[in-house]
Amino acid sequence: MQQIRATLRPLGPAVVFYLLSVGLVGFVLDGGVFSVLLNLYLVRLGFGPELIGVVNSSGMLALALASLPAGALGARLGSQRMLRNGMLLSLLGTVTLPLADVLPPAAQLPWLLVCNVVLYIGLASFYVNTAPYIMGAVDAAQRSSVISLQTALMTLAAFAGSLVGGLMAPAFAGWMGVDLRTASAPYRYALIIGAAMLIPALLALGASVRRRTAAGPSQAASIADSAARAPLGLLLMMAAVRMLQVAGVASVASYLNVYLDTELLLPTAQIGAIIAAGRLLAVPAALSTAPLTRRHGARDVAIWASAGSALAILPIVFVPTWWAAALSFVAVTGLSWIRYAGTLVYFLELVPPSQRALVSGVMETSSGFCFTAVTFGGGYLIAAAGFSALFAVGAAVTAISAALFWVLFRHRTPPDGAAAG
Repeated sequence: MQQIRATLRPLGPAVVFYLLSVGLVGFVLDGGVFSVLLNLYLVRLGFGPELIGVVNSSGMLALALASLPAGALGARLGSQRMLRNGMLLSLLGTVTLPLADVLPPAAQLPWLLVCNVVLYIGLASFYVNTAPYIMGAVDAAQRSSVISLQTALMTLAAFAGSLVGGLMAPAFAGWMGVDLRTASAPYRYALIIGAAMLIPALLALGASVRRRTAAGPSQAASIADSAARAPLGLLLMMAAVRMLQVAGVASVASYLNVYLDTELLLPTAQIGAIIAAGRLLAVPAALSTAPLTRRHGARDVAIWASAGSALAILPIVFVPTWWAAALSFVAVTGLSWIRYAGTLVYFLELVPPSQRALVSGVMETSSGFCFTAVTFGGGYLIAAAGFSALFAVGAAVTAISAALFWVLFRHRTPPDGAAAG
């Protein structure tokens, strides 16, 4: 907490409001309430792994397809406006999605797909424009620290959301007098209450935009910088590395709660506690990124974190117990934040400022396609060969990403050396 306060102190109010909105996204969507409860809600609707994969992959595919346009619009209209528009769309999709169980059974799957697509189009607009916003809002010397702080705050908020989500559903079940293992209504109400937390996130983004506007327009890119373009080959290399990097964390994050619920028969509150513990223990890992990149360079940190993520998945593959699953989740979550921040800083420093929204869009598009493949294909792989097969494939692909990163980028250094420190 002292490190968080020390990093926040020199930042302006606009950046603080922005970080508040990011934290609320973590509380609700990125590891928080929805990460714990949504798949369990789908199980209570009678969906098996295949249909759960279809629902989740619809959102990830929407994120992948929307990310590049979101980056282009961010470069044209401004990252601040796209952050706010994205939050509004995510709020709309998040609030309406949990109403599926009050519809006729034939309408439930189409409703879930449409709402999830709207939600993730909003997230694409939000995620793609976070990095360009921060890169333009703080000095070069602060970038690694602020991005590390951003990931730490999101992780800390996700811890709170996981814990709250795991407790809300049993509380509603007790109040309604229904069986939590069969009834969907407790999950519906818990998800709706969680979704409502995006309202203050939207308000915080509005306050951030007003304060940055009052402080004056951001520095425009120079004519030479505007004319510069990131080479297509470089973008393709970034896309390949990013797509493979996230396979492991995608497999664990997408299906851990289903695995604990259907295979190990853990109660919802314990599932929430395990996910919450993983998010909480990942906070110091996220905060360690800035000093690690200053000492070893962002590229090397990202490569070693990817390799470590692959190894961290092995317990859940070979040991079918809740503590092995929890160990893998905790380790993979922490290492994924280090890998994400290191990769993000390194890739963005390789291109001119005017191209950072494009690179951010490429990264989210690649990540979205990987998550789509894992969530869609993973459901069928689980049905055919079990959860361990999916987790093992995710570990292998992540290990390949570390080797590919080293091969493709071992001789590339950012022009100003900023990413190395």
